[in-house]
Parts: sequence; structure tokens; C-alpha cells
Amino acid sequence: MLALAGQGIAEGSWLRAGRQTGGRGRMGRNWDSPAGNLHCSTLVRVRTDDPPAHSLALVAANAVHALVAPLCAGQARIKWPNDILVDGAKIAGILLERAGDAVVVGIGANVAGHPEGLDRPVTSLAAQGAAEADAGALLERLAEVFAHWLAVWRAQGIDPVRTHWLLNAHPPGTPMRIAQPDGTVIEGRFEALDLQGALILRLANGDARAIHAGDIHLI
Repeated sequence: MLALAGQGIAEGSWLRAGRQTGGRGRMGRNWDSPAGNLHCSTLVRVRTDDPPAHSLALVAANAVHALVAPLCAGQARIKWPNDILVDGAKIAGILLERAGDAVVVGIGANVAGHPEGLDRPVTSLAAQGAAEADAGALLERLAEVFAHWLAVWRAQGIDPVRTHWLLNAHPPGTPMRIAQPDGTVIEGRFEALDLQGALILRLANGDARAIHAGDIHLI
């Protein structure tokens, strides 16, 4: 999709891979991508009057949550900045990459199965009771809900997107540990998102800190 972006492909285009041999998540992590799961990307052309491009992560999270939540036996929640969890187990991830005015939104969701033996809990739609879920049909629905939230983001700004995100995310007071890009680790409790989409962490001493990037572990 990044290559096609350089060739002028239009916003709203989607690509889906039946399987990936080099699937990749945040921080270069491997993303297991067998046949039957959903591996897809779409493209947003950022305009001068758009909200900040990084807040497209909230758009994508709202869309992916809307896709998987009705199909899961457990409770689906958004985890900042880019995961969907079901009862604490990861079912989907989101990755944004930018080249010029193009933001590629990559989405991976465990549909037919999920990897075993990881250092964190994972699940799939099949494990959640949606054994008949089909990746191709899911992409059609995902494209619809993503287009809806993209239109809201463009017309009304971050705030309604953020408000909906908060309704479906880890609740205020959730304890978490954050590994920051510089290697430091801090702990605190989730308080909110600020108006730009940064996570507000309440530290043990009462101070509030805005987190713009990091690896989140719910405690």
C-alpha cells in the first residue's frame, strides 16, 4: 500500500492479503499471519485542514472495535494506542505509517485462529464463538465503519471520535505499566485521553503525565 500510495492510489482503497510471510506490528514485531485471518490496509490522504494525522489511530480503533465486538463472547475493549483486547487477550492490532500526504492504516485481526506460546494472552473470533466469520466479509464491514469514523473525524474533529473511543476502552483507574521509547518504564493509572489523543497517566504521587508513545501493559 505504501508503494501504491507513491503511485497516486486513491484514498479509500483497501488491500487484503490471504496470508502474509512478513507480517509486522509495532516496533518491528512479527505478526503471525496465517490464512483465514484478516490482514489488510487502507489509505488516507491527509488534507491541510484535517485533525492531526496520528489521531487516525483512534478512527481505526473505533472501526475495528465495532467490527469484532458484536462477534465476541467476551468483552472487547480498546487498549491504547493500537490494540483490541477481549477479556484481556489481544484479538487485533493497528499500525499507522506515513509517507508524504499518505497515511497507511494496517489492520490485523485474528479470525480463524491465533498464535500459541506467546508471552501475552491472545484470542480469535473462532475462539470467541464466531467460527463462521469470514475475513473477506469482515473486510467489507470494516471498510464501511472505517469510512463512517473517518467522515466524523474530518467533519467534527477529534472530540467525538475520542469520546466514542473512551466508551470502549480500558476504564479510568486501570493500572498500567508503560515502556517508553527511551527505555524508561513508568507505572500509574489510566485517566483519560487529552484533546490530541495522548494518554494521560496518573502517577502514584498524584502527578499527571501525557504519554505520546509507548508499550502498554495492563496490570
